[in-house]
Amino acid sequence: MKTLTIFLSVILAQSVFASAPKYVFLFIGDGMSTPQRTMAEEFSRKAGFGDIAMNHFPVKSATRTHSANSVITDSAASATAIACGVKTNNGMLGVDPATNHLESIAYVAQKAGKKIGIITTVTIVHATPAGFYAHRESRGMSYRIGLDLVSSGFDYFAGGGMYDKYNDTADAQYRGNVFDLAKNAGYIVNICDVPAWKALKPGSKSWNVFSKTAMNYSIDANKKEPTVAEMLSKGIELLDGPNGFFIMCEGGKIDYAGHANDAATNLRDLIALDKAVRVALKFQEEHPEDTLIVTTGDHETGGLSMGFAGVGSSFRVELLANQTMSVDVFADKIKRLIKKSCGKIAFEDVVGELEKAFGFVFPGPNTNKSDPMLLTPEEVAKLKDSFAKDVAFSNADGKETGDYTAQRKFVFAQTARKILAAHAGVAWSTSSHTALPTLTTAKGRSAEAFANLTDNTEISKVFKKLYRGE
Repeated sequence: MKTLTIFLSVILAQSVFASAPKYVFLFIGDGMSTPQRTMAEEFSRKAGFGDIAMNHFPVKSATRTHSANSVITDSAASATAIACGVKTNNGMLGVDPATNHLESIAYVAQKAGKKIGIITTVTIVHATPAGFYAHRESRGMSYRIGLDLVSSGFDYFAGGGMYDKYNDTADAQYRGNVFDLAKNAGYIVNICDVPAWKALKPGSKSWNVFSKTAMNYSIDANKKEPTVAEMLSKGIELLDGPNGFFIMCEGGKIDYAGHANDAATNLRDLIALDKAVRVALKFQEEHPEDTLIVTTGDHETGGLSMGFAGVGSSFRVELLANQTMSVDVFADKIKRLIKKSCGKIAFEDVVGELEKAFGFVFPGPNTNKSDPMLLTPEEVAKLKDSFAKDVAFSNADGKETGDYTAQRKFVFAQTARKILAAHAGVAWSTSSHTALPTLTTAKGRSAEAFANLTDNTEISKVFKKLYRGE
């Protein structure tokens, strides 16, 4: 009996790795772990949008994320682990700690005849997308990472820009404007030209840039930029062919919102990524025997928790629907109003902005005392105090005044964010990454090969076995 069990296990393993799926979608939520996926699903259900699709794939694995030199990884090391199957030091891309070049899944798929697509909502030279095509000892080498992008020969790039590094003449390896180099290498380069991107035809290689830096948060979306689902849909159209494709699609700004501890913005970017997953699921329905979809996160960001001391079992994530813009956008808006008034603006002048941005209800004779968005006198006092500090900071021309410490964003916006989070029952433990494991899920052809993964390096190893028929 034992011999028969072993024999059947071997046969199963051989069937799993017999051949690679023709079509592969790998979704990475930057900063996305189980807490983010759970919070977004709870919100989505209460908003009437249903489940988060990626959470209900039949194969699931809790996946460790540590780097070679730290229990807490950064995106460069985690992307290298996921893409190349080797642990490296934080900050390194596509190389091991000794700076030896590593081969990513995408290059293995390319050798197998697949067309390659790399999609992100942040800069295309950011750590996670770059982990699939770059080989650099530092993620900060944006210009050189751009050179690696051009030399990769991959077929479809879509996402944010390169800051101002596309023509970094100060770089010791400067070879010319990276966009010009891409054109010379046969790429169609579209810079903030959505109509030209939409008009692209299959058979062409393209590099599509939709913003100078990272793209907008989903909550701040405008028609000047496509959604991640739209970028994926176009990628499928361009890459589909006899040999199939490998597409890595990243929801990069989930991480940004995690660093900002902006829960409402965080969950909306996760839902936006899940809409892209649904695009892949629709494609899978049309190609059920040939398609594999895998979703994972590179690490957790923010130490997100649902519920905390003082709120008991209260978790009202639906209250986050009251937030209509990211904390970043709200902070910038308030800064402009203060500057426009030359610092002569009162708290009462921005009450309406708070109501529109966060849905707060201010105490008054006719207010509903049971309204969950009703502010307490103490919360109103905190908002007034933080606004006064912002005004004082502005009047001092950006110099520190009293106990007010200059931050990336003004304290007024942060105070509003914290109050809304408290009403919703959401808490954060840090503005950095944590060592929490992520969740990897899979569906489709050979999905069972992703069962029981314990480390993010195993994702790459499984893909490579599939492509090499091992």
